Amino acid sequence: MEGLQGFWFQSDAIGRSVALMLLVMSIGAWVLIFWKTWVLHRARVDLRRGIDAFWNAPDRKAARERLAALDREGVIAPMAEAAFIQPGAGTLQTHGAIESQLTRRLRDALHAGLAHLQMGQVFLASVGATAPFVGLFGTVWGIYHALLGIATSGGITIEKVAGPVGEALVMTAAGLAVAIPAVLAYNVFGKWLGACEAELEGFAHDLREIALHKD
Repeated sequence: MEGLQGFWFQSDAIGRSVALMLLVMSIGAWVLIFWKTWVLHRARVDLRRGIDAFWNAPDRKAARERLAALDREGVIAPMAEAAFIQPGAGTLQTHGAIESQLTRRLRDALHAGLAHLQMGQVFLASVGATAPFVGLFGTVWGIYHALLGIATSGGITIEKVAGPVGEALVMTAAGLAVAIPAVLAYNVFGKWLGACEAELEGFAHDLREIALHKD
């Protein structure tokens, strides 16, 4: 804590801007980590419960009602709606073979659901990739600023150099502290998203089959 305070009071506007940038990146990453953990956990639970409830329903109306109650993140029910919707006549939606129309509707619903679940992944990847370099830039700038101040004051000794330089090196550690949780969360969420995507693609395939062979 003393190192960070020393760096803050001895630094200039650029050094403080770098420190604030790392702070904002860290807060944003942790807020996103907690939010996505909650969203993806709900989605994974709802996928298991919702798809089972859909196939165990006595008819399509009951199946869609069950999905509406269980699909809290809204990634399954739109696919069921897309499979059995009747597009209005005289529109481009009705052009082409029935199979092609159905595939397009299911694809659009699948992509919309995945886009919702993938929200924030780019930010986590960006923080994980850039935070170490932002911290390194803060370290370099802090060392330059510290050495410049020592040189102008005269009488350079190891005690005068070690303190400011050590405080500047804290920025490198801060950059790593911001990046590591973001990278780990990105990898974990990527695995969860892959499992959700596989479930949704399988559901879309099954929906297509029953929609094409409906009575």
